[in-house]
Amino acid sequence: MKLNRRAFGTMTVGILASAIVGIGAAAQAATVPDQDAAAPPVRAATHPSHEAHAHEHAAAGHDLSLNDGKKWETDAPLRQGMSKMKAALVAQLPALRSESMTDAQYDALAGEVDTQIAYMVENCKLDPEPDEVLHVLLGEAAAGSEALKGEDENASRSAGIAKVIGSLQRYGEYFDHPGWKAPELHIQRGGTS
Repeated sequence: MKLNRRAFGTMTVGILASAIVGIGAAAQAATVPDQDAAAPPVRAATHPSHEAHAHEHAAAGHDLSLNDGKKWETDAPLRQGMSKMKAALVAQLPALRSESMTDAQYDALAGEVDTQIAYMVENCKLDPEPDEVLHVLLGEAAAGSEALKGEDENASRSAGIAKVIGSLQRYGEYFDHPGWKAPELHIQRGGTS
């Protein structure tokens, strides 16, 4: 992604915030991917600033906007990252719907969401305006990941799925990703939907 002075300053604050909250400890356990590999996934923990950076955009109350009434263009890394995030989530929907999702499944999904967020932040090459919109959506997905991991005391783990789905739905509203259809969450309890 292109970094202007404002983005660089925000990223620097994100690095400091990440260090303060201890995200750096997770980074020590992560591996750094081979930079020569074609489109490698990047673990969020290898770049502790990314999740905090995305959160800052969401928390700062940035407005989402279209490109003069049209959806923003996407690039291949953005489409790949969002598609992988969606696929990971869709794979877990049957367990969630049957209320049989385990803590390990929630943790694995959160890990994949974090991986794809980091990959997109590292590899997307968007102009500043769509980049700002993207970071708001990634902040929403990162908040969902926190809930999925059980780290959000105000939200259940299953609420994290709803947050990630919301981010994926809004992505489709603001970005032109051919064929994109966001997943929907329909949980049946006691024979009702």
